Amino acid sequence: MSISTTRHAGPLDGAMQQAVDDVLRREIVARIAARDHAVWRPTADEISNRLGWLDCPHTMVDSLGEIRRVVRETRADGLRHALLLGMGGSSLAPEVFRQVLGVADGYLNLEVLDSTHPESVLAKANALDPSRTLYIPATKSGGTVETLSFLKFFYRHVANALGTAQAGRHFIAITDPGSGLADAARALNFRHTFLNDPHIGGRYSALSHFGLVPAAMLGVDLDDLLERARRASEQTQPAVELGAFMGAGAAQGRDKLTLIASPPLAPVGTWVEQLIAESTGKEGKGIVPVEGEPFLEPSAYGSDRLFVYLRCDDALDDRAGALAAAGHPLLCLELDDLNDLGAAFYQWELATAIAGHLMDIHPFDQPDVEAAKVLARDMVQAYQQRGALPSEPPIAVHGSLSAFGSEPATSPDQALRALLAQGQPNCSYIALQAYLNPTPEIGQLLAALRRTLQTSRGLATTLGYGPRFLHSTGQLHKGDAGHGLFLQLTATTTVDAPIPDAADGDASGLSFGVLIAAQAQGDASALRKAGRRVLRIDLGCDAAAGLRALTSQLN
Repeated sequence: MSISTTRHAGPLDGAMQQAVDDVLRREIVARIAARDHAVWRPTADEISNRLGWLDCPHTMVDSLGEIRRVVRETRADGLRHALLLGMGGSSLAPEVFRQVLGVADGYLNLEVLDSTHPESVLAKANALDPSRTLYIPATKSGGTVETLSFLKFFYRHVANALGTAQAGRHFIAITDPGSGLADAARALNFRHTFLNDPHIGGRYSALSHFGLVPAAMLGVDLDDLLERARRASEQTQPAVELGAFMGAGAAQGRDKLTLIASPPLAPVGTWVEQLIAESTGKEGKGIVPVEGEPFLEPSAYGSDRLFVYLRCDDALDDRAGALAAAGHPLLCLELDDLNDLGAAFYQWELATAIAGHLMDIHPFDQPDVEAAKVLARDMVQAYQQRGALPSEPPIAVHGSLSAFGSEPATSPDQALRALLAQGQPNCSYIALQAYLNPTPEIGQLLAALRRTLQTSRGLATTLGYGPRFLHSTGQLHKGDAGHGLFLQLTATTTVDAPIPDAADGDASGLSFGVLIAAQAQGDASALRKAGRRVLRIDLGCDAAAGLRALTSQLN
């Protein structure tokens, strides 16, 4: 029951050891535990009120009785499914718990909705029986537009199926005290509201109510989870090693933190991605987490890479060994078993805080996230005033594919080639932003496109579904040194779902189809305002066919 590290730092070895020595000499871990904001900044702004995660392994024990009581009651009432409605820090840890630890017998089969694509929303609505389902809107601020839109849609869905008097019993909320969601939960007679420690930021909330309530619905042993996290809080050497590895790598231009994981731990990557990207991508700096990238031969990776191997079995030992033998810096973070997940969350959080110190950045704020939200709101307002979103003419059209950008092109694939040609080896990265329905088929086709892009230029690649990635890597995209090449993929929605104006009524002035289109436009505008290079390709009415066509044209 522990986590250990093994380093094969290669060319990074001296710098990493110097970073470890610096952390130990300055007593950084003890100062973080003592809430010393000077570890990162001279003032305590957005630091002193963002360190509650340090206490979670201890303080959350006091909340277990309340959590278990609510779980018992939901099971006794015949609820067998749960749908977590959230984004970013509110949804990623629950999804990891579900995918890594599964569902215990007799507990709730929890799923996560973090896509505003109307087909994704309708698929969840149609697949789950409202009479047997618990809906869990979760948002720290209480004002996250996606979560509140989900809440209004599914509350009306349940009320229309079961009656308003019964609807509230099928909802619990997770939020901060005094938030708009807390008020809505009270007004709509939710079964229960869990109020989280407001001194915990979203991406550091895995071991708070935001992670543990969904985990309890799945039947996870929370006593064991927190006990292992508590031990991790006392045995911090893995976090020191990991933080030093990241910080030393970033200082030497090895800022593409590439994750490889034993198959059972693969889902952890998306949670790590948000933690690293949103914490370090600012002030013209940043570590680019590369998660889920297809494997290449060691010789195909550039000198901007460093690798972290999340290990719980030997399935990828040969691959990791080949990387280390080829001279790539690699740190192995090994879990004794899957129940060390709570300890892993804590070690990653502490390591990220340590890396922030070494990089001289503020790891707890997100100064550039709001830009895309503001522009998306502007798009929505324009739609509500004019009945249509702002439009732009395509720069190239071929078949079902249309390209939108600032430079003329003869075809969409030529426009994409021109974007990729701007990439610099050992520096640039390609970010695929898919505002598409995240089905298994679309996932496979995006992976094929990603491999094509990866091998064509030898650059690191990332992939995120919109608008989910806005709460994950969006900060990095706009706050780092500007080396990203952004390919935004959209498609014409063939079905739509209305977003009620209020949870207690059916009137609607906006739909999920309009919302996701506004979010795509808003993010593209925010990226361009930040001086980023962006190309949007619309795939037409059949996203799968469009992806096949685009990939074929590039090969």
